[in-house]
Amino acid sequence: MDLIMLARTQFASTTIFHFFFVPVSIGLALLIAIMETIYVTKGREEYKQMAQFWGKLFLINFAIGIVTGILQEFQFGMNWSNYSRFVGDVFGAPLAIEALLAFFMESTFIGLWIFGWERLSPKLHLLCIWLVTLGTSMSAFWILAANSFMQRPVGFTIANGRAEMNDIFALLGNGQLWVEFPHTLLGAFATGAFLVTGISAWKMLKGQDMSFFRKSFQIAALVGLIASVGVALFGHQQAQYLVKTQPMKMAASEGLWGKSGDPAPWTVIASIDPIKQTNSGEIKIPYLLSYLSHSQFSGEVKGMLELQAQYTEQYGPGNYIPPVRTTFWSFRIMVAAGSFMILVGMYAIFLWVRNKLEKPAVWFMRIMVASISLPFIANTAGWIMTEIGRQPWTVFGLMRTEDGISPSVSAGQVLFSLISFTAIYSVLAVIMVILFIRIIKKGPYDSAKSTHDSSDPYDKEGYHANS
Repeated sequence: MDLIMLARTQFASTTIFHFFFVPVSIGLALLIAIMETIYVTKGREEYKQMAQFWGKLFLINFAIGIVTGILQEFQFGMNWSNYSRFVGDVFGAPLAIEALLAFFMESTFIGLWIFGWERLSPKLHLLCIWLVTLGTSMSAFWILAANSFMQRPVGFTIANGRAEMNDIFALLGNGQLWVEFPHTLLGAFATGAFLVTGISAWKMLKGQDMSFFRKSFQIAALVGLIASVGVALFGHQQAQYLVKTQPMKMAASEGLWGKSGDPAPWTVIASIDPIKQTNSGEIKIPYLLSYLSHSQFSGEVKGMLELQAQYTEQYGPGNYIPPVRTTFWSFRIMVAAGSFMILVGMYAIFLWVRNKLEKPAVWFMRIMVASISLPFIANTAGWIMTEIGRQPWTVFGLMRTEDGISPSVSAGQVLFSLISFTAIYSVLAVIMVILFIRIIKKGPYDSAKSTHDSSDPYDKEGYHANS
């Protein structure tokens, strides 16, 4: 059993699982705030019921996200104590601020929002959910400030054998943060939006509460499309930034061993042989890599072998090429999922504009239900590409992964905790799914009221029977 690989596997599994919940909380908070804003400004009771219904799912997700997030910070002391000792003064500061400021803000105003429906004025109650939305976004900001330091370390000095912060403004002005934060935040908005559209589509297929879920679908579809397009635009900016700051990661994500040539084509698919350091079966789009890297249809991109020689001279002997297959394919999975999100979002808005959501095509509603998975796939693949592509570094150019593990923890202990945490997380996932399904099946209204919206003329046309 490889201690380093086990520790990395445990951190990867817990991080991926935790990040299932984080974007849902951020995205649902925004949608609930929009729904309640419509209620307060226009006085439409149905939008209040929307905020309350989707708020139930938000609260369940938020609670489980807290449980899964606690372990994240514990792991730095458990399996990565050398890392914590070396960069804790820099890395720990934004995490502490996130816990003491942003998370405290979220929790406080979530409590006021839950219990303040009949106790606070409508405008003050609305302010609470917008502050929750701001708090969840600020939590993401501070956590990404810490992660951005790992990608591009700034604002520190080496003293007493460890990294010590000497400029917090450099940390907060890190260029990596300002391309990573909007990309991740918009991805979270898209995640919440596609969850709402998918659930709404499922209820519309059953012909239940048609007016309620059609309006939920419309709001979420618009947010989902805008967010998905924004993710693509900021992802493009992030890729261009990485060409300058982490060229090895970008070369690996393109499966580029030698120089790309000028102009550089973008490889759609390829069979990669990391042993022979060659590719076969490549399908390429001419000029596209040059444009993605330089915003013009000319310019070459450095390959991994050239960068390996450069890094060896700069950092000393070692293998600086990350796992190429994983980096290459995770990038393409992310792009494919994100592209499909934009396409289905555009078609959903098209149906809305053409007034065809009253009796939408069954096939498209089924696609929207399945599309709940798309942002989760894109988020996970994107983070795998981001973290795997940085290897062999824990902090790029400063500390290697093998130097960050805890010397006093055995492989057997890590394996035991990995199995235990996986089992606990699986139980939490089952509980969450059961609670979600129970609430969704019950619908937005009391059981005394019919789950079918009899006031909806579209339901009277027999859509439920047809579907």
